Parts: sequence; structure tokens; C-alpha cells
Amino acid sequence: MTNIGVTEHGTNGYIENKKQIKKMRKKRVLIIDDDARNIFALSATLRAGAYECLTCPSAQEALKILEGDEEIDAVLIDMMMPDMDGYEAIPHIKKIDKRKNTPIFSVTAQAMVGDREKCLQAGATDYVSKPIDVDKLLWLLSRV
Repeated sequence: MTNIGVTEHGTNGYIENKKQIKKMRKKRVLIIDDDARNIFALSATLRAGAYECLTCPSAQEALKILEGDEEIDAVLIDMMMPDMDGYEAIPHIKKIDKRKNTPIFSVTAQAMVGDREKCLQAGATDYVSKPIDVDKLLWLLSRV
């Protein structure tokens, strides 16, 4: 593996710090949604915002991805899916050692009083209601 980096005197071909590498690469977002239209719209929006996207149609598939070695900086999860919904999946994600601190943003059409709190109680970092406010979503992801 070739190392690249910057010293106080300029580029010398070596990076001393892995954090520098992480800042240089695109942020990777895992999108979990059973609706292909939502995946398409979110992926297109995030790619235009210079994010790299991984997608999967179910929470079960997402858990397999998250248990692996994929570099994932944030998760967007639909809260209303068949089989395993976001409320059930988020605690499972948080039990994966390397994902304990991965930000998880719930995405839901539920926008009633108390829905945000319900998502946060499940372990979500924050909440975005549908239709998605793109500016809010990009702001949340920029903090990752």
C-alpha cells in the first residue's frame, strides 16, 4: 500500500494519520428502504452531494452488510418496512461493536407528534420526515 501525506513543508508522499485519509474520501451512506423509488431518489440526491451510497431493500440484508467490513459513515433507514422495521432494526445495528457510534438517521412518512421521539428512543441519531427536506438531510450528513 502506498502512503500519501502532507508535512509542514508540503507533500512528501506519506500520510501519518488515518483521520486524514477518512476526511479525504467521500462519506459512505447505507440506505435501507424497501421502496426502490425512495432508494433511487435518495441515492441520486446524495451522489449529487458527493456522497457514496450503498443500498439494500431490507433490514436483514443491512445487518449482514453492517456486520461486515464495509466502511460506512452513516445509515439512513426507513422506519416502516415489512418483516423488520426500523424500530426493530436500529437496536440490532447498535449491538454490532463496530457500529455502536455510526450515526443512524430514521426516514419516515410518520410526522405526527411523538414520532421523532419514538425514533430517538429506538436509537436513531436523528429523524427526517418524508417528503425529505434535502437541505436538512445534507446538513445532518455534513456533521458525520
